[in-house]
Amino acid sequence: MNTEQKPTLFIVIAILTLVSGIVNLFWGFVASATALGTIVGVICLPITVLPTILGVFEIIYAAKLFSAQPQPVQPSQPLAIFQISTFIYGNIFSAVVGVLNLIFFNDLSVKEYFAKINGAQIMTPAPVPTPEPEPAPIIEPVLPEEPADDAAKPKRVRKIAGR
Repeated sequence: MNTEQKPTLFIVIAILTLVSGIVNLFWGFVASATALGTIVGVICLPITVLPTILGVFEIIYAAKLFSAQPQPVQPSQPLAIFQISTFIYGNIFSAVVGVLNLIFFNDLSVKEYFAKINGAQIMTPAPVPTPEPEPAPIIEPVLPEEPADDAAKPKRVRKIAGR
């Protein structure tokens, strides 16, 4: 028996994907039945079948997530992207589910659970050791040199502007 709890967001992903799969199945069937009513619709029938196909894939993916014994399965970002693209068919619910799935896939607990059921470990970046600062160099004061007794060199006089 598996004593490990699935994260809540993981269960939410599975539930939303299953419901979205069922909605897409019915959405595709309704779109296909509607398309069969016209000549142009018969030509467009392959396009109306796409939500049905997506619904089947969603249900299969949700079944893997719901299984009692966790199966190795990766977060399906392409599936979430296809869910988002269903807004083209007017299916806003599935598009929202796709956005939520992409957000939930990035949660740390969900990433860790996916890594655990896949037998992988999450690679966390190792802390980079910061070098200790070097002590500041001690600056010794520079003493002015004593002027040489050269009487041959006249001293320059500075002229101040405006005087």
